Amino acid sequence: MDPSLDTWDFSPLISLWINRFYVYLGFAFGFSLWICFQIVIRRQLGKDSNLMDFVQSFILKDKNSQEKSVSKATQDLMTNGDLSLQEKEVFVSGVKIFYGSQTGTAKGFATILAEAVSSLGLPVAIINLKEYDPDDHLVEEVTSKNVCAFLVATYTDGRPTESAEWFCKWLEEASIDFRFGKTYLKGMRYAVFGLGNSAYASHFNKVGKNVDKWLWMLGAHRLMTRGEGDCDVVKSKHGSIEGDFRAWKTKFISRLQALSKGEKKSCGGNCKKGRCKSNQHSSEEMEAESHTQDRLHQRDTEEEEPLESTSEEESDTEDHQSLNSVIDVEDLGKIMNHVKKEKREKEQQEEKTSLFRNTAKNEASERRAMITPALREALTKQGYQLIGSHSGVKLCRWTKSMLRGRGGCYKHTFYGIESHRCMETTPSLACANKCVFCWRHHTNPVGTEWRWKMDQPEMILKEAIENHQSMIKQFKGVPGVKEERFEEGMTVKHCALSLVGEPIMYPEINRFLKLLHEYKISSFLVTNAQFPAEIRNLKPVTQLYVSVDASTKDSLKKIDRPLFKDFWQRFLDSLKALAAKVITLSVIWLQHLV
Repeated sequence: MDPSLDTWDFSPLISLWINRFYVYLGFAFGFSLWICFQIVIRRQLGKDSNLMDFVQSFILKDKNSQEKSVSKATQDLMTNGDLSLQEKEVFVSGVKIFYGSQTGTAKGFATILAEAVSSLGLPVAIINLKEYDPDDHLVEEVTSKNVCAFLVATYTDGRPTESAEWFCKWLEEASIDFRFGKTYLKGMRYAVFGLGNSAYASHFNKVGKNVDKWLWMLGAHRLMTRGEGDCDVVKSKHGSIEGDFRAWKTKFISRLQALSKGEKKSCGGNCKKGRCKSNQHSSEEMEAESHTQDRLHQRDTEEEEPLESTSEEESDTEDHQSLNSVIDVEDLGKIMNHVKKEKREKEQQEEKTSLFRNTAKNEASERRAMITPALREALTKQGYQLIGSHSGVKLCRWTKSMLRGRGGCYKHTFYGIESHRCMETTPSLACANKCVFCWRHHTNPVGTEWRWKMDQPEMILKEAIENHQSMIKQFKGVPGVKEERFEEGMTVKHCALSLVGEPIMYPEINRFLKLLHEYKISSFLVTNAQFPAEIRNLKPVTQLYVSVDASTKDSLKKIDRPLFKDFWQRFLDSLKALAAKVITLSVIWLQHLV
């Protein structure tokens, strides 16, 4: 074996180690040269700054051109649908529908609105205001890009429903609390639909108006004019509260579609009483088609809303202030023009006012019919046979039962009145209460006094009997109907004035009762204990019945929801009048026996 292969040669490393000083010196010299070279270059560039700027601008220009070309290419690809590098901007992320309901109407409307919103492909949430804490969550809507819809009902005395009571209380306090300010909800977008009844003139849709006003005062953005649903089918602009809601819903969905596309045209901010000036002409045209008395009634009952003034209104205020101060001669021309403008506007307003008054005066002489086309359709569907302009008749279920040989109502048990010979009718479909247990779904009109056309009692009784007999004839040949009772049912022997509404409101109720008795038809009149004077003036009735639905003022208010403000005193006076009437009738009966 070669011994050289087994021996390591370290001589080069030993030589490098011995001369390491020279190696270090070489590295140090090279590094020094590099530093000097960098210093010279920087000084040279500092002297020739124009050259540096040119170089930088050239580099940036080249870079921008490249970016533009890339951007253009990207846009072309996106247009062709081959590439999407940027996310599409979202203008509406979803819709939140808040409702405050007592009887379920607002909740039902919320469900209908949610279905319409879902058809647009937008996320939607239905929220019960009873389960919502505005203190924690309402401010989130400022940045959420949601659209908030509020469906709120007005309950007794213009108060919110129990489910919306806390929300309204919080909103009212926040709107006047300086700690929140006028920009607390700036960025939130909302729309309001109120549910109410115009028969309660002093607080019609008060909750909807207040919610709209308070949100506005906190800086939220109103997307559209507030909607007002009216349960009074006589005065409802669209025939019913359902029709009012459908009209508002159509506008809301249209507005939502525009927002989803990024269209920013909206309420200009020059709003008074919750109505947009931008929609002034269209609203005036719509209102011109409605009844003039309805317009005047709404103007009288609608409360002023203290909304913020616009820049235009502020400038008018400043002009008014300048009139009361020292006037500069240079400003005299401007002020005179302003005075002339105000004079013209005042003259125009006076002309409009006189026109409205004249129209109202002319139309007041011709009273409207109580039964409107919408009301006629609603009641006809429920099986009513309508008579003239304010009366109706309908077959009672006990009448149908006794025609089949079965039992009758309590009047048969107590007084021997045969139900198959009883006609249930009313000379007045209107009522002064909105009872929570009403089985007519509040389709009948309401009022505190008679303000409609009046039909004569002879015509009402004649057509009531004819319509009753016509409905009895429909049971001929029906399985189970007794032939003898069918024949007896064609002759009316008893009339129950308890079908619907408040029959004692009819101005000619005494003449109507007298006609019944002349036809040998006994009478049974039911009243809701809100017309004590009419009870006192009532002529003898076979049976007089006063509904007592509650025993205390508060419970009566909650159950009957009367229109009269002095409802409790009227209730007590009606019971006293009933007692006096019973004593008087007893005396007359005793005198008759003697």
